[in-house]
Amino acid sequence: MKAGGRIALAHAYLLHHMAWRDTSRILEFFTREHGRVSLFARGVRSERSQLRAVLRPFQRLLVSWSGRGEAGNLTTAEFEGTPTRLPAARLMSGFYLNELLLKLLAKHDGHPQLFDRYHEALVGLRAPASEARTLRIFEKRLLEEIGYGIDLGRDAESGAALDPDRHYHFRADRGASLAVAESPSTYRGSSLTALAAEALDDAQCLKDARRLLRDALTACLDGRSLRSREVMTALRAQEMKACP
Repeated sequence: MKAGGRIALAHAYLLHHMAWRDTSRILEFFTREHGRVSLFARGVRSERSQLRAVLRPFQRLLVSWSGRGEAGNLTTAEFEGTPTRLPAARLMSGFYLNELLLKLLAKHDGHPQLFDRYHEALVGLRAPASEARTLRIFEKRLLEEIGYGIDLGRDAESGAALDPDRHYHFRADRGASLAVAESPSTYRGSSLTALAAEALDDAQCLKDARRLLRDALTACLDGRSLRSREVMTALRAQEMKACP
């Protein structure tokens, strides 16, 4: 509900926070109806603040704020539903999703469907389901929501349906085009159609989807790096070194 310069009980997730002055924070929220918003939260770092336990990532919230312009002032926040947490092993994937939203969404631009897809991705990360599949599907839906959806339906040059047994080149600005021969830079037609249908049920499809979506997201990021991606890559390298 909106009244003048006040927003009441907006569905939200906390994406990021940073210290501000002695006892306050600047918070970045992803809200369902109002998009990404920055809010000043005064006094929340104080031990007496009742909001300290509420303002945490990956927890669905209801937040209220006042003020117009670039940043408002948080007035209240409460859990929406039962408090939940991500498993420790999935935290970096959660932070990766948050960083994508911070880097790719404009402020005050509502994306209700994307908010729901983000919620579904967090549910997936809490479940035993494939972590990689959850991430790839969210990446695909994010690109579609911000206007950079990838065309995986037909050959961009001939208009023919993709042949699952052939190999294709792929460019985010053009789509798929038939390759003369298989190479490290091509994709199986079956992998492309599986990604289009969000049916990433085997290792090769997941591997191809990761490579394709990484290239598409890199083009959208326009040279900006993802800290969470760098951390995950470093952690995987350490795990491989530790293996006998």
